[in-house]
Amino acid sequence: MRTHAAALAVAVATLLGGCHRGASGRRVRIAAAADLEKAFTELAGEFERQTGIHAELTFGSSGLLAKQVEQGAGFDLLAAANQEFVARVVKAGRCDGATAQLYGRGRIVAWVPAGKQAPRTLAELADPKWGTIAIANPEHAPYGVAARQALERAGVWPQVEKRIVLGENVQATMLYARDGNADVAIVALSLAVVADGGAFLPIDDALHDPLDQAMVACGTGAGAAAARQFEAFVGSADGREVMTRYGFAVPTK
Repeated sequence: MRTHAAALAVAVATLLGGCHRGASGRRVRIAAAADLEKAFTELAGEFERQTGIHAELTFGSSGLLAKQVEQGAGFDLLAAANQEFVARVVKAGRCDGATAQLYGRGRIVAWVPAGKQAPRTLAELADPKWGTIAIANPEHAPYGVAARQALERAGVWPQVEKRIVLGENVQATMLYARDGNADVAIVALSLAVVADGGAFLPIDDALHDPLDQAMVACGTGAGAAAARQFEAFVGSADGREVMTRYGFAVPTK
């Protein structure tokens, strides 16, 4: 397994308006898994419209964001791509375990850019014609763990291991395929459904451990209170509609 020589930045940061404040003068700083980029950007806009609270969003791999929270980064909310990293920041005393909650279950797909045909089965990737296969780094990206598990359980990992390149998160992984640096990328369904063109093969979720995604409010004061409001909004009817539209299975009430 090798990391692509031109690895992208550790996290993709989207600071909506920099130091902007909402109409209420309040803000909430959110660290979110990379697969949430489209869904949470939409949610943040509607949340501000309804509450006047401006959400500053930073996207990246869950493991690296959790490490930043553990080291004292000033985030008010961590929305991770699994429950493990939420448990870690709670154990570190940085976040309030009483606020931890599931917000969705993710899916993975094998994605190719416009002009290419997606594989018909995961087993097809064993054929060397597929060349390089991009996955998120399993060391700190839950979607990378799921991708590796799927390839292993499909019985093709020995044939593809030396052709794997690692992205720092699922956004970076998708860019490898989009820019021609990989022939196929195993990424989040939530990114594939909003991609500008391209095609994908849905991967059977029985081939990997569940991507049960959780969030937790961190710190104290007004920021933590706003984080709890954002959590409630994600779990509301409006929030659940958005998450479902981006391919997430949402918890039942």
